Amino acid sequence: MHTKTMEGLIGARANIDMTNVPMRVYKEARRKGDLATMERAMGYVNDFESKAYQYKDEADEGMKEEAKEAREKEELAREEAIEKRREERKELESQREQKRIENAENTTAPATDENLSKDEDTVSPKIDTVEISSEGQSMSNQSSSDITAKLDDPVFYSSAGAADRSACTETPALNVSV
Repeated sequence: MHTKTMEGLIGARANIDMTNVPMRVYKEARRKGDLATMERAMGYVNDFESKAYQYKDEADEGMKEEAKEAREKEELAREEAIEKRREERKELESQREQKRIENAENTTAPATDENLSKDEDTVSPKIDTVEISSEGQSMSNQSSSDITAKLDDPVFYSSAGAADRSACTETPALNVSV
């Protein structure tokens, strides 16, 4: 918390608390009818209240300064984060460019002993392959022929939701009017 803010809040609270004593004196003097004591007590009350308002203004000013400093810090942190991201992006771009150049060199240049130094290894692209056993091939062929056979014939469904294949074999041509 800012020093001005703390000082303002403490001072305002203390001065408001100090108005309680002269107010009590004022009320007692009013009951007795002592006008001079009443005026003097109200003078003290007004003094304490004016000091309390001065401290309140000081606290408000301190809070505004605090808010301004917080915004400046936040803006500075935001700018630092943006700059850091830019640097990371540039570094990543340079790494990508370097990898792209290396890949282009590896794919265009023939792998000869003249092109390779002792520290460099040839980088060949890795390709995954799948081998299907003879049993798997026969099962694949069998299942694909079953699927094509089933797809050739149209299927009609009854109102109960059951498949009825007999209707398509009995009538070669089906006329549907919409």
